Amino acid sequence: MVNQPKSLRVIFIAIQSLFLALFSAELERLEQAAKPDGTLSFLVVGDWGRRGAYNQSEVAVQMGIIGEKLDIDFVISTGDNFYDNGLSGIDDTSFDESFTKIYTAPSLQKQWYNVLGNHDYRGDVEAQLSPILTNLDKKWLCLRSFIVNAEIAEIFFVDTNPFVDKYFTEPEGHVYDWRGILPREKYLSNLLKEVDLGLKQSSAKWKIVVGHHTIRSAGHHGDTEELVGQLLPILQENNVDLYINGHDHCLEHISSPDSAIQFLTSGGGSKAWRGDVRWWNPEETKFYYDGQGFMSVQIAQTQLDIAFYDVFGNVLYKWNTSKQLHSTM
Repeated sequence: MVNQPKSLRVIFIAIQSLFLALFSAELERLEQAAKPDGTLSFLVVGDWGRRGAYNQSEVAVQMGIIGEKLDIDFVISTGDNFYDNGLSGIDDTSFDESFTKIYTAPSLQKQWYNVLGNHDYRGDVEAQLSPILTNLDKKWLCLRSFIVNAEIAEIFFVDTNPFVDKYFTEPEGHVYDWRGILPREKYLSNLLKEVDLGLKQSSAKWKIVVGHHTIRSAGHHGDTEELVGQLLPILQENNVDLYINGHDHCLEHISSPDSAIQFLTSGGGSKAWRGDVRWWNPEETKFYYDGQGFMSVQIAQTQLDIAFYDVFGNVLYKWNTSKQLHSTM
């Protein structure tokens, strides 16, 4: 290689740095404080926004009770926040009637971190992303893809909708709001790079990824092959602990045969009981409930506990895992 003058090398490095800054924007990072003892607890609910119908209100009541019992720090929504076609705009009454007037318990007046589902994309996506909604209800926060640094854990929220081919090739009469997504290939390429980079840079004890669509599921929609092919390898390479999703209107836990990733579905916020379960190998399908409910997650330095609850607040299933306090490298 020909030696370059030092001044040229400096200019080259400066141009390279500028290029990277312009074309490799990182995911937005939000800070979420853990408890004084370093622990963290939160609830997860998905597929809920039906103005209280289909037991949405009953699920919300039990979320309030469990939320108080566990002294939760925040709530995660796995998407499909407003049925059937998202919000029509920032003044859509569905926001008040499906969210603010439903989740009224004191324990639920914490930050809600929301991702978008496919039904949300059938409406005005920009409305759900608008800070105006946060001004209307301060617990609401919705972004496309972002990271929540919760000290003991980092939670990566990924917009999974643009991955799904059929929404583009076979929309079945639905109109999707793809503003901010097109050109799709560039959007997905950048998003995958950002998620990979964020996970590689993370030094959190626990790594969690949240998206609307399933990666592994025994429910109505089954696996999302586009995510299996494109997102899952990144999660496996970066030692992600949990992938949490909605989309299937059920509660389930599937383990990965080839990595430590646990696949958790919490999509029972309202309409459920699809009745078309595809039973898997019982060594992988640890739990499946074809009904309404929600999930809790409690995290400490060396242990993570999850629980699923039904519409009456009954504990349906519990699971936990542990890690050493210090790595042995």
